[in-house]
Amino acid sequence: MTVRLTYEDGTVRVDADTVDEPLPPLPGVEEDPRTGDRRAPAYRYAAVSKALEVAGLTVDDRVLDLPELDLSTGYDLREYQREALAAWRDAGDRGVLELPTGAGKTVIAIAAMVELGVPTLVVVPTVDLLDQWQRELEAEFDVPVGRFGGGEQRREQITVSTYDSAYLKAEDVGDAFGFVVFDEVHHLGGEGFRDAARLLAAPARLGLTATFERPDGAHETVAELVGDRVYALDVDDLAGEHLAPYDVRRIEVELTPAERERYEEKQGTFVDYVREAGITFTSGSDYRELVMRSGNDPRAREALLAKQDAREIMMNAEHKLRELADILEEHADDRVIVFTAHTDLVYRLSDRFLIPAITSETGAAERREVLERFRDGTYSRIVAANVLDEGVDVPDANVAVVLSGSGSEREFTQRLGRILRPKEDGGRATLYELVSAETAEERVAQRRR
Repeated sequence: MTVRLTYEDGTVRVDADTVDEPLPPLPGVEEDPRTGDRRAPAYRYAAVSKALEVAGLTVDDRVLDLPELDLSTGYDLREYQREALAAWRDAGDRGVLELPTGAGKTVIAIAAMVELGVPTLVVVPTVDLLDQWQRELEAEFDVPVGRFGGGEQRREQITVSTYDSAYLKAEDVGDAFGFVVFDEVHHLGGEGFRDAARLLAAPARLGLTATFERPDGAHETVAELVGDRVYALDVDDLAGEHLAPYDVRRIEVELTPAERERYEEKQGTFVDYVREAGITFTSGSDYRELVMRSGNDPRAREALLAKQDAREIMMNAEHKLRELADILEEHADDRVIVFTAHTDLVYRLSDRFLIPAITSETGAAERREVLERFRDGTYSRIVAANVLDEGVDVPDANVAVVLSGSGSEREFTQRLGRILRPKEDGGRATLYELVSAETAEERVAQRRR
């Protein structure tokens, strides 16, 4: 029996040349009730091919008909980068590499592209990263680099794409690439982005991230679509040799009497409700349950709003601004990034300390200008609300101040990574974390540390 595999609209169609012999069980293959055809989501292509090979069947594989690319790179991989690439190859050219910001994940991906020599799609979460990858690939390879996103829809043998554009184009180009790289691969766990991986047939898949695991458990979906985590290093593994040595200084600040009174009132409203409702917040679904209840339960809505108010009070505490003033004075000659969770606070800080601001409201041209002036030294400090956590090429800095945030391990790691590129003078990096004492913010920080 010969089995023919073809690509159709984000699926792999499986046809046998005889109906007398049943096919062995094949991963993901089901009968299409509309047509009677047997097919699997395109990402199952490699597994289906392997299962047919193990079964000893003759396969007429028409899914991918790709040219060989003659690529070379001038990069000399560091030892841990070579180890990461080898681990990925040993895992069958599938899997996720978890390395801190500044560790050279892009370099490893480029080396993988050279070794495989097949058409490659690189998928990224933001237009800033789209531009960054395009510049890097055009500088490294003497081939045209295509682009899906940022107003362009141009396919080449090597193409970069945003997650949004990859999802929209996947059915049409799912058989055009043998290798796909997912930068900031944890984004692939989001419902809207998963089809960007499901509809592509590329058997070789590489995920890059500084923080693989997601609190909602969606990293398990990433593992299914891209592969398991095959290599991981954290900041401490590389600090001092390949990344800057660093210090983390957590400073606890007291709420003012007025802030304390309002915080205890709002937090009490929230705690009383969730205790009565039996909501324990032991998983990500517990918070979603509270949000769903707030749609028809006035007390649940009151509790949710009270929690938001309590968060704003502790995150925007007045004494944090006093501490920030002292830190900025102490580090007058350093390059400083101030991180917050709220846009309003960014603008308050910008006005109070005369610091250039970047928020989600900042236009692309203005953001590029601010970052470029930070890069060339015109500005020595900037303040941002979330938008510099990832997906942006941030110039080198040696001091970060975290005034507020989600408190998650991912966010903390991303912000720390912004100051860890090795310094020319071999100097240390410093991250200040300002937390309001005797609040949920302090408890989260203690658990994370």
